[in-house]
Amino acid sequence: MANTTQTPEGLFDIDGLLTDEEREIRSVIRKYVEKRIKPDVADWFEQGEIPAKELALELGDLGVLGMHLEGYGCAGVGAVAYGLACLELEAGDSGIRSLVSVQGSLAMKAIHAFGSEEQKQQWLPRMATGEVLGCFGLTEPDFGSNPAGMRTRAKRDGSDWVLDGTKMWITNGNIADVAVIWARTDEGIRGFIVPTNSPGFQANLVHRKLSLRASVTSEIVLDNVRLPSDAVLPGVSSLRGPLTCLNEARFGILFGALGAARDSLETAIRYGMERVQFDHPIAAYQLTQKKYADMTVEYGKGLLLALHLGRLKEAGTIRPEQVSIGKFNSVKQALAIARECRSILGANGVTLEYPVMRHMSNLESVYTYEGTHEMHTLVIGEALTGIQAYRV
Repeated sequence: MANTTQTPEGLFDIDGLLTDEEREIRSVIRKYVEKRIKPDVADWFEQGEIPAKELALELGDLGVLGMHLEGYGCAGVGAVAYGLACLELEAGDSGIRSLVSVQGSLAMKAIHAFGSEEQKQQWLPRMATGEVLGCFGLTEPDFGSNPAGMRTRAKRDGSDWVLDGTKMWITNGNIADVAVIWARTDEGIRGFIVPTNSPGFQANLVHRKLSLRASVTSEIVLDNVRLPSDAVLPGVSSLRGPLTCLNEARFGILFGALGAARDSLETAIRYGMERVQFDHPIAAYQLTQKKYADMTVEYGKGLLLALHLGRLKEAGTIRPEQVSIGKFNSVKQALAIARECRSILGANGVTLEYPVMRHMSNLESVYTYEGTHEMHTLVIGEALTGIQAYRV
């Protein structure tokens, strides 16, 4: 009698925890990734190039750009549906999910949460369709985990603002039509909507990356960039602005990283069933099955935590330290899963014929960005002790 196999998600009955709408959204994105992303992403990764503008329009047609925002052409879906979309996109590649995260959870979120009605009407509908691509300028060459130390300045000059400074590790920087730039002013930290064709705005592509190669990463240099008075986001004048957006992006990541883990795990299971050594498929050996079991349990626990945090977000009760717990766990476990899957694939695991090493390499960046793993560790520690260890 043949045994009936189950998927990692099936073992946890994940579908029973989702609504019909959430399952439908997941299915649509999964099919898109299978047809459009997976056949070509290894080549994009190898070449370090991606048809980002073309993909943005397609993703806009799917309705995933800013899908968790309300109004202005955005779908306004729940947090879990957005998280599942991120998971499916990252099962294709972290770079694809990054494109969507930066567009929706950083650039669009900043305008949606802190912009004027005129700014929202001007930018958000076209960003939701992918006609206009955005980027988010917070991190600087010398200030990543400590954005309060930023050196980028904006000064008033009559009714105008003049920006000077440098931003680093900016996803979409070279392909963006508009940048949300955070700068120090006499009034506090302010956000500015900066068209990338503004005189003095320069984006320099970061070359020779070994991770997130299917993603555009840039340095942005602002040299006496002059903006009208209505370029400033009026709704915030402190670090609360960019940190709110970062928290939104981290939520997408805590789901997204699990997509890379699932794709690695499914690949390793298929490979183990097909690869024969000593007259048996390697999936038949106890050591391999232990690896499968350990990885599946960690993946399932991570997904259950992500779903729980999504429900908290939908209820409006989620706290920043809880998002840190999710990002901390998902990326740590996803990276461990990808590494273990690579061991099952043996030498084949280091080639682009299989997605595992690509996921593993990408996850090294995900481990660091939107708050390093160390910073999320200390956020959790602070929640438990009340002590800000990163300031000691």
